Formats: sequence, structure tokens, C-alpha cells
Amino acid sequence: MAEHLAELAELTDTAGAVVVGEVTQFLERPNPGTYLGKGKLDELAETIGREGATLLIFDDELTPAQGRNIEELTGRRVMDRAELILDIFATRARTSEARLQVELAQLEYMLPRLTRMWTHLEKFRGGIGMRGPGETQLETDRRLIGNRIRVLRDRLADIQKSRVVQRHGRRGAFTAALVGYTNVGKSSILRALSADANIFVENRLFATLDPLTRSVDLGDGRQVLVSDTVGFIRKLPHHLVASFRATLEEVREADVLLRVVDASHPTWEDHRQVVDGVLTELGVQDRPTLYVFNKIDKLSPPELAALQDRVRPVLPNAVFVSATVEDGLEPLRRALLAAERKERPLTCVRLPLSDGKLLAELHRQGEVIDQRAEGDEWVVTARVDAATAGRLTRLGATVKTDKDPT
Repeated sequence: MAEHLAELAELTDTAGAVVVGEVTQFLERPNPGTYLGKGKLDELAETIGREGATLLIFDDELTPAQGRNIEELTGRRVMDRAELILDIFATRARTSEARLQVELAQLEYMLPRLTRMWTHLEKFRGGIGMRGPGETQLETDRRLIGNRIRVLRDRLADIQKSRVVQRHGRRGAFTAALVGYTNVGKSSILRALSADANIFVENRLFATLDPLTRSVDLGDGRQVLVSDTVGFIRKLPHHLVASFRATLEEVREADVLLRVVDASHPTWEDHRQVVDGVLTELGVQDRPTLYVFNKIDKLSPPELAALQDRVRPVLPNAVFVSATVEDGLEPLRRALLAAERKERPLTCVRLPLSDGKLLAELHRQGEVIDQRAEGDEWVVTARVDAATAGRLTRLGATVKTDKDPT
């Protein structure tokens, strides 16, 4: 409970508000009408008067009726955690795509709550002859919002098609996607790996929403395209996950997921479970994964040793890094190089000189290192994944995988 409220306070700060107090209640189930019990509502009203609070933020998602009833009883604006997160996303969205995604999520959240927004016209509603401007405007707003939602979905569908074309252009490149809880240092890792000082980094929740892809040199002439993605958080609004699906396609298409964990955070295991849930919702929980325990510079040597002893039996491929110290990301570079060798080994492909279509397929799907003619065959050395190797074999090529030197 304390961890949840501390995170809610951090979200509130990120949104630009100041926390002046908190009220908690343990219930088997929330009151269906007011969420809190009557006595706790009275205590809440006293706290509002004493602290001069102008806004109430609840850690759980409220139903439209609960939000409306609490506002009526307290005379204060009410938000829940989902609405607060949506508000933060709205202020942080920089690109047109992110703004469209956030607007869609906000409208889908708002649609069932329109009645609450029109409570000041409640006196015009009810019975025959009493269906006045309030209800008319309410239905008009519902229709307008429904139309806007359809427009936004169409625009995002077009953007998703463009992303498919962009990803198709990157075919043959080894790709990795940074995923994890918000503020675990994903952007810091990408900036340090790519040496791009223009990547925005801030020690706040949801510092960046827009996906970034940068080329990273792994050494030995190897490259990897690393994509940063929006951070996750517990109780992430479902509408937000749905709206950001196009952006999160980068996760689904990546050769390996870099699951970043804040090694210094006392509840990193809870955060890992939250990320597990979102990845499962996206259908990517089975992708090849490399766990990256970041911010080890904040741990003492004994604390780091204890963490490694605890993690390695469960996650043997985990690496422990720091994005803020010199050479602090070398374990990650080495792990990415090993993953690239494993996922895309050097392969010798033989195919007929006359089969230009199959040769073009190889160039599209793989990374061609060398190509020469021998007799009536092309002999091509390329890096291809297992799926591409299988497809080439079915189309008539002779495929032999070499073993990279380790």
C-alpha cells in the first residue's frame, strides 16, 4: 500500500500538482456508489478543509458513478490513477503520433463518463417534456466523440502501415527493443550505447513517450538497431496500452527484448511482474529476452554481490550495468554480440544463378556479407535467422550454417 501511494505521489508531482495529504482505507471491496465508506468520506472532507485541497486523486480506477458521487459529496474535482496517467501522457507527447495515441485513449476513457461532466445540467433531465438541452448536448457530445475516435483509429492505422514499411526496410538488421518499468533508465542506456547526446533523459516517470531507434556498434564489425519504448507502470490504463499498440509493434518485431530493471529499487520484483503482465497482453512474452539490471552504481559492492547471487540462479543470462559510469554498459554490448551471433549465425547459401527472385529474397531477409558465382550457382555468405533459413530451403536453396568463432 505504501509503495503504491508513494508512486501515486510521484505521478502527481510529474503532473505538476502538490500532494498535501493522503487518506487510506482497508475494505474487502470498494463501496459501489462512493468507493470509500461513509466514515472515511467524512474524514476525507475534514482533510480537504484542513489542507485546502482542490483536487482528489484515487489510486484505483473509479466507475463513472463513483467519481460523480464523490464530487457531489466533497465539492472537489476527482481524478483516478488512470486519468492522471493519461493527463501526464498528454503533456509529454511530442510527436504527432504520440498525441494521436494519447487523444484516442483519453476519449475512450471519457466517453462513458460524459454524464458526470454534465451534472450541472441534471435539472433539465428526466420525464416526458423534460428532455432539455442537457440531454441533447450529452448525446451530441457522445456522437462527436465517437466520430473523433473513428478518425483517430483510422489515422493510427495508417501510421501502423507506415511503420510496417519502415521495419521492412530494416529487414536483415539485428534488432533489440528496450522494455521495462517507467524510469528504469531505458533512455539513458540508449543514449550511452549510441553516443547520441540528443536523446532526452530525465529522472521522472514517463520522461519520454516517443519510440526512438538508434544504431549501436557492438564491435567486430557488428551492428544492432536498438529501439526505446514507452515505460510501463502498474495499473496502466487499458485504453493507453491499446492506443500505443502501433508503437509497441517495435517490441513484437525485435529479435531480442532487453528487459531493463532498476537494480537499486527495493520493489524491482514487483515491477518485473507488472512488465510481465503488459508483455503478455501484447502477446510477446515468449520473445528471446535479455535481462538488464541497470543503476548498479547506486548499490554498494556487498549489495551488488547479494543481488547477483539472488538473480543469477533464476535469470542466468542477466547482465548488471550502469549507464552513467565509463564502460558501465560493456556487459550489455558483449551480451548483445552473443545474442546476435546466436540469432543470426553466418550461413552459406547456394542457389541457381538463374534464380534472381530467390537471390532478392535472400538480400531482403538477411544481411549479405559476401556473394560470388561458382559454376552455375550463386554462393552467398549471409547472416540469417532460423525462419529465413527454413524458408530459403523450402524455396530450393542449399543452406549450411557456419559456426562463428567465439
